[in-house]
Amino acid sequence: MHSDVHRYGSDPQQHVEVWGAEPRTIVLVHGGYWRERFTADLMLPLVEPLLDRGWTVANVEYRRVGTGGGWPATVEDAGSAFDLVHRIVPGPIVIVGHSVGGQLALLHAARADAVVALAPVTDLVRGYAEGIGEDAVIGFMERTPEEDPAAYAAASPLASTPPCPVLVVHGADDARVPVEHARDYVATARAAGAAITYQEHPELSHLELIDPAAAHWAGVHDWLSGAAGRTP
Repeated sequence: MHSDVHRYGSDPQQHVEVWGAEPRTIVLVHGGYWRERFTADLMLPLVEPLLDRGWTVANVEYRRVGTGGGWPATVEDAGSAFDLVHRIVPGPIVIVGHSVGGQLALLHAARADAVVALAPVTDLVRGYAEGIGEDAVIGFMERTPEEDPAAYAAASPLASTPPCPVLVVHGADDARVPVEHARDYVATARAAGAAITYQEHPELSHLELIDPAAAHWAGVHDWLSGAAGRTP
């Protein structure tokens, strides 16, 4: 598959790889608890199936902890990447983020026409308290919630209301991001007036969420088709 690489900063990690030229685009954002060893390659299995369904696909890389990222640089990178996609592709964009990629997608929902959040990290205060991802939150934030409550709120999708339609997908048996985080995020966002669709599956591991052959993708594709019809 031919792709073009576009850069949104001077660091080699600050780039977006783009396939296709359709009038609607899915922007993929990988997870990995913000750590250096996890890269945009995690999302590559999704590219061809989405191309086959008539989407242009953009895959975002960003600076991570240990490579110049962390709070707030990683979040800023994601915003710059989404702005770049808007400049280089026509039509609406849907951001699809997995794990902390879901966090980044939800934090920048105002830059999207719709968002799909796959087992998203939504509450960093709770994540810090529970030690999720082998204490990944303190590695990302470099301070505790007591030391900088404003930063934790700014980094947590739970503290904001997405202005576009959102699909949240989570597995009840997810061992990396507890499903209760998603349930509470959905309830909070709905109470604030957000248009949230929630799909929970009894058996769906964290990494299966980005396996294009996994059964839950039928529901995701259906929702994406509807979202594409709703966007201008």
